[in-house]
Amino acid sequence: MSTSSEKPINLETVTFRLAQNQDEIEAAQRLRYRVFYEELDAIPSPEMKKLRRDINEFDEAADILIVIDNSIENPDEQIVGTYRFLRQEIADKYGHFYTSDEYDITALQKSGEKLLEVGRSCVLEPYRTRALIQKMWGFIADYVAEHQIGLMFGCASFPGTDVSTIEKELSYLYHYHLAEEALRPVVLPQHRIDMNLIPKEELDAKRIFAKLPPLVKGYLRLGASIGDGAFIDRQWNSVDVCIVMPTLQVTERYVKHYQRETDKVIPKTQAISEKLAAQSRS
Repeated sequence: MSTSSEKPINLETVTFRLAQNQDEIEAAQRLRYRVFYEELDAIPSPEMKKLRRDINEFDEAADILIVIDNSIENPDEQIVGTYRFLRQEIADKYGHFYTSDEYDITALQKSGEKLLEVGRSCVLEPYRTRALIQKMWGFIADYVAEHQIGLMFGCASFPGTDVSTIEKELSYLYHYHLAEEALRPVVLPQHRIDMNLIPKEELDAKRIFAKLPPLVKGYLRLGASIGDGAFIDRQWNSVDVCIVMPTLQVTERYVKHYQRETDKVIPKTQAISEKLAAQSRS
């Protein structure tokens, strides 16, 4: 059992920043291995299994957010959460986005907005609290404002590969949250899993929403919409959907939610929201 699970979590000791060197990137990869391969049953390559790290070619080009619990004495266990950000200008130099292997994102690329792909999100189980996730989104709000991001997108997953067990959830996403056509990613034809499986009138929207994976539910609460078609990822033992989220909605909803929960004003993030709003009007 890791040190982080042996004592109550004190968010006063938790900080958020980007990985600054190869050692920190590899520590984030070890954390991802623990969550994705040991907890969620993804299938590692022989190299990943040997190194016990979730290795991916995009890690060298992307910004890696790391969540650090400074109260943990062992530096190898201090990183308790991570998220990967791949900005459009980096992806253009690299050749493509990770999502492009699953979805046609031409509509996003023609939107005129500056894009940010988000992915590889995971947090150790003891830290999966609303308070920590709020702080993480505060960091993301700052990040998207600093880089003037207009649209965020990426894949979110349902565990397992049996589509028949999530027909209601996929149908709900299709009927209630399908992205507008001008911004809609479409799953690649050779991998297409139709999401329109059950008529809208047969769905109990409230009950189905409650059963969605936490990450998908969190994105929707922030105003995200969904691409057309699902993708079965055998290596990750998951069914993926593509998330699209204007960053103005992220900052505005984050500010309103945080202030409603705490009765506090966040000057920096509020200024970011106002800045993005001004950009959207110009």
